[in-house]
Amino acid sequence: MASPMFDRIALIGIGLIGSSLARVIRREGLAGEIVISTRSADTLKRAEELGLGDRYERDPAKAVKGADLVIVSVPVGSSGDVAAAIAPSLKRGAILTDVGSTKGSVIAQIEPHVPAGVHFIPGHPLAGTEKSGPDAGFADLFENRWCILTPLEGTDPEAIERLSAFWRGCGSNIDTMDPAHHDMVLAIVSHLPHIIAYNIVGTADDLETVTKSEVIKYSASGFRDFTRLAASDPTMWRDVCLHNKDAILEMLARFSEDLASLQRAIRWGDGDKLFDLFTRTRAIRRSIIEAGQEIDAPDFGRQAIVHPEKA
Repeated sequence: MASPMFDRIALIGIGLIGSSLARVIRREGLAGEIVISTRSADTLKRAEELGLGDRYERDPAKAVKGADLVIVSVPVGSSGDVAAAIAPSLKRGAILTDVGSTKGSVIAQIEPHVPAGVHFIPGHPLAGTEKSGPDAGFADLFENRWCILTPLEGTDPEAIERLSAFWRGCGSNIDTMDPAHHDMVLAIVSHLPHIIAYNIVGTADDLETVTKSEVIKYSASGFRDFTRLAASDPTMWRDVCLHNKDAILEMLARFSEDLASLQRAIRWGDGDKLFDLFTRTRAIRRSIIEAGQEIDAPDFGRQAIVHPEKA
């Protein structure tokens, strides 16, 4: 780019999302300066060793001073504490955003601390892996993925467009949603699948008739794919469950009803119902591939995906 979108971007939190942002911001020249802050001294040191930023601060209040864009990338349960810490140091006219998987709770935690003149625009990039920490990030993480913004009523349209342009610069597609609608949608497309995966893997571990060696030995079947989801950051997913519990409980109730219907079809030998369900759901996979959100390659593309930074 001829000139950076922002003179200074502060990244609060440098896990998978934060470190991926640091890498793509650097690659695309989206900021004149990248300031990184995280509460862990070891993590901050590792970020510096990786060269992810230009300046490193343990104190988030120091990190956000003079920043034009502040991105909070911490477990959603910590959002309020971070907002309280950085609020007095936020620059007037700055954009404050987050990357949390729940929006209603994050807004409730952050909004009361946002000073006048600061544009708070909640956001959520729908991108990730089961890995965590500053080493896990890669610049292509957001490529052709959706970033959902949930701006509050009265937010400056120019600030929304500026943040949208930033995410497009990271490779993302942009959509906007009402926060409550976002939380319901994410409950079914992200939160519920992870909860089911954690539960299935936990059930397999608890079964006395199946040894752990057998679980690992035969995991080349569907179980392996559940273990990928179940390997995600426990702190993050604990907070997601606690901070989007209403939507998750509603989706769990619906899932339980559908599971009971499937159980009856199996018990009664209703082959037609089973075939209809499997045919209908199989088409979802094709739709995801056609939408560019997955690749149609052998072994789910595991052998085909190589990130340039890790090649």
